[in-house]
Amino acid sequence: MLGNVSAGRQKMVCLNWVLFLLVLPSSWAVSYKHGDNVTLYVNKVGPYHNPQETYHYYTLPVCRPDEVHHKSLSLGEVLDGDRMAQSLYHIGFRENVEKKTLCQLTLSEKQVDQLREAIEELYYFEFVVDEIPIWGFVGYMEESGFLPHSHKVGLWTHLDFNIEYNGDSVIFANVSVKDVKPMPLEEGGGLVAGGVGVGGAVGGGITITHTYSVHWFESPLPYARRGERLRDHSFFPKTLEIHWLSIINSLVLVVLLLGFVIIILMRVLKNDFARYNVEEEGRCDDPDQGDNGWKIIHTDVFRFPPYKSLLCAVLGVGAQFLTLATAIIVMALLGMFNVHRHGAINSAAIVLYALTSCVSGYVSCGFYTQIHGERWVWNIILTSSLFSAPLFLTWSVVNSVHWWSGSTQALPASTVLLLLGAWILVGFPLTVIGGIVGKNRAGSFQAPCRTRNIARQIPTQPWYKHATVHMAIGGFLPFSAISVELYYIFATVWGREHYTLYGILLCVFAILLSVGACISVALTYFLLSGEDYRWWWRSVLSAGSTGLFIFVYSVFYYRNRSSMSGLVQSAEFFGYSLLTALVFSLMLGTVSFWASLTFIRYIYRSLKMD
Repeated sequence: MLGNVSAGRQKMVCLNWVLFLLVLPSSWAVSYKHGDNVTLYVNKVGPYHNPQETYHYYTLPVCRPDEVHHKSLSLGEVLDGDRMAQSLYHIGFRENVEKKTLCQLTLSEKQVDQLREAIEELYYFEFVVDEIPIWGFVGYMEESGFLPHSHKVGLWTHLDFNIEYNGDSVIFANVSVKDVKPMPLEEGGGLVAGGVGVGGAVGGGITITHTYSVHWFESPLPYARRGERLRDHSFFPKTLEIHWLSIINSLVLVVLLLGFVIIILMRVLKNDFARYNVEEEGRCDDPDQGDNGWKIIHTDVFRFPPYKSLLCAVLGVGAQFLTLATAIIVMALLGMFNVHRHGAINSAAIVLYALTSCVSGYVSCGFYTQIHGERWVWNIILTSSLFSAPLFLTWSVVNSVHWWSGSTQALPASTVLLLLGAWILVGFPLTVIGGIVGKNRAGSFQAPCRTRNIARQIPTQPWYKHATVHMAIGGFLPFSAISVELYYIFATVWGREHYTLYGILLCVFAILLSVGACISVALTYFLLSGEDYRWWWRSVLSAGSTGLFIFVYSVFYYRNRSSMSGLVQSAEFFGYSLLTALVFSLMLGTVSFWASLTFIRYIYRSLKMD
């Protein structure tokens, strides 16, 4: 017994260490002495309006060392498209530098065209100093007038680095070209005034001298709060403003909606119970004689649905994502993710997805056994592949597009093998273990009514009780509850900002689940009132259709709220938007089903029947 307890404690310690390592920064806080080298890493470049189309900085004809040394990155950083490498910039802690030469390059005409094309596409670069990202534009472009039309393209050949420090720590850093003149990249660009960049035609190419300056400034901000300084800096468009009024407005509307649904249902059910129980007491003949509404189908309402294995797989994977989403939000509220912990949330999501696979297996196979499913092995396989198969297919297409374009978003082979190993060695075995435990611990279905062998004929239903109408209503109302917050989530996921309003996100998540559950209960009652007992799949699809509205919104966001374009960005956006819609459908479908099942058990248990 003592050995089992000790082994259990060891497993918990190991799990805590795994989660702890996931949310650590890429490196510990570094202390510097005066003159110590502060390493500047070059990372990536890409179009300003396409966040997921990124390339390594050294793919451009820029100053680079003879041998490129890459920084060791975490899994989350690799998934974010980071490819950090050491640069030629030499920065000494608290040592100011004025116009120091970085290198001199002689570029061919092809390389000049490459730079010109990058500048015309508004390429920005990202450097990293002590885990602080530094952004700036590769060059300068100006277009003015229609007749005559002028088109000027210039390259920034000098960068001013402004670094803030407090004691022996780096607090913030940025780059400026405020007092710098760009070097023109027209044919035979010539000399640039001020001597910042020197250019000359060399066989159709150009010779460029890159320089830089470093200025240090003392900051009163302590190291523990340096994330606030980064959040206040805005190289990219700021979209995540405080939106309490919109959230409060949504919250009030949702509370009114839920109150309305609950009050109406309670009054209607009270009348139904009074009428049905009175009829039951005065009846001595055919038990179905004179019945109407949802009572008449009490012998069919718990008739098990078709495609039982698929239904249980949906419920299992939905329960897994509910657990995963709740864990991520709680970890974020505990401060485990901040602006300096690059990719920590990606790493946590991947590991938690693998660890919560036992939840999907347990829920799916347990309920499958309760509704008399016999092919439990096939059920476990279907559960494990219900989301992982679409994910792998989508990733294969998106990653192939990134690989073809040379983007840093294309995962290296080592990362692919690591993720595949995590699923094969952790995710799938935990699904099997959870399924076996769920199968062995599954009890009876606990239906308050007996089911007849012969199914009752379902009367013709009016148009407003059809599945399509229920899906439209059941999907639109939960979507409307999160539509305000959805914009900020999209701006974070498909932008470059860090989401920090996790308290609001938790409230919105709770509102979403509550609305989905209440709408499902209301639609299920209307369905049963029409003597239609096919509620099993209908309850899943009613609130689960919210995913369709989210995907439609993603198309609207892409066309009207963003400036994204191109094959690389489009493949990434629409591929993962489809997966996001699938995740929401699974989560809300699961909540919707369990709410309907709980409601149906309650109302039929409250009837007086033999």
